[in-house]
Amino acid sequence: MKNIVIGRTAQKQELKEALASNKAEMIALVGRRRVGKTYLVSQLYGEHIDFEITGLQYGNKREQLENFSLRMGKHFPNYELTAIPKSWLKAFDELTVALESLEKKTKMVVFLDELPWLATRKSGFLTGLSYFWNSWAVKQQIVLVICGSAASWMIKKVINDRGGLHNRVTRLLYLYPFTLAETEAYCQARNIKLSRYQILQLYMVMGGIPMYLDQIKAGLSAIQNIQNICFAPTGYLRNEFERLFASLFSGYKKHITIIRALATKRKGLTRTEIIQTTQLTNSGKLTDILFELETSGFITIYGGYGKKTKESLYRLTDAYSLFYLTFLEPLGKNAQLDFTKLSDLPLWKTWSGYTFENICLLHIHQIRKALSIAGMTSSIASFIARPKDGLPGTQIDLLIDRSDQSINLCEIKFSVIDYIVTKKDVSNIQTKKQVFRYHTKTKKHLFITIITTMGVVKNKHKLTMVDQVVTLDDLFVE
Repeated sequence: MKNIVIGRTAQKQELKEALASNKAEMIALVGRRRVGKTYLVSQLYGEHIDFEITGLQYGNKREQLENFSLRMGKHFPNYELTAIPKSWLKAFDELTVALESLEKKTKMVVFLDELPWLATRKSGFLTGLSYFWNSWAVKQQIVLVICGSAASWMIKKVINDRGGLHNRVTRLLYLYPFTLAETEAYCQARNIKLSRYQILQLYMVMGGIPMYLDQIKAGLSAIQNIQNICFAPTGYLRNEFERLFASLFSGYKKHITIIRALATKRKGLTRTEIIQTTQLTNSGKLTDILFELETSGFITIYGGYGKKTKESLYRLTDAYSLFYLTFLEPLGKNAQLDFTKLSDLPLWKTWSGYTFENICLLHIHQIRKALSIAGMTSSIASFIARPKDGLPGTQIDLLIDRSDQSINLCEIKFSVIDYIVTKKDVSNIQTKKQVFRYHTKTKKHLFITIITTMGVVKNKHKLTMVDQVVTLDDLFVE
């Protein structure tokens, strides 16, 4: 795996261009914890990095400055730092002098990792960083990479800063979890030979988080790996849940409260329903928490078709969080469970369906490609209707509203074999179409689309009712 960076094509290109440009560059790299930000920078810039520091989780100002002093000694062994700086202004001034002493003919690179940990409350770190950039770095041949796992903090404190860092970021890069295709490529690069269905099983449990996927061992099936990684008492993901949120958010207990609430509702919850379920106060703080969870990739907001913004649904889309709350937490700390027996539990079918639905929603680009509408303007939504005027209530998993006066009504079906469209399915689909047209008054053509794992059996019901089928292989397209 040495020097191999899977995917990240756009981000790699931006990093290379920044290093080659003839101006100072400040790159903000944002992405949730464990997604591979540090690895990407180290692989792309490696020997070019002149100074690198990673913030200390829970470290106070004095400890962060001591950490800075130690890193200065490592990167600049010939530069005499007589004492630990007492302020970040002084620390960055020392860094300026040390970098100047290098007299480099190529571009300098400074990498500040886990910025939210470095910038402790009232520490003056951002003031020092602003001073470093505005008084010196902006006039140099330098790339300054600032990186943070708390995406919302990076956006509020740096990218949208109205003070000394306002409009200073020259390149903003987001690093997302791997897609299914990237996960497959990652496995292949590590000589892990698994079928796409088995890769899907792994993805349903841990999503496309590289550090989680790094725990997979070659020669074991998906089930065996999940057993070892999640259910063994010392498994890497057995107790990852709380420490993950604690590393990202201050007051993280409220974040977890919302995640727990969303884990119980497959359709998602509106803001009003979140307040009712969690008993949290409807306030600006709640808005901040929801923003933090969304920007860090734990939840996704989906608009309802024809609904107002306030009726948008918040869904838990982080695979590991859902898996943990459904199966791992109920076990307790020391209990063990054979993962192969989970398929016998009532929760298995519900969890599988919900998780596969989330994966489909995260692979909308691939679904559009499979439907040959990738180049067409389209929007996605969900649809929920309560019983009215003698018509039943209904829910449609996914709608793709297209600019060619058409709408794909998508039914998402997780199945371990080819899905069989039954007479009951036909009746349900006909009802959904009727209810949808009644409530929306749409005149657009409705295409019935089934998204499933293995495919659909070609029986009379499929031939008469289903217009398109999207399979797991389609989700693996780049």
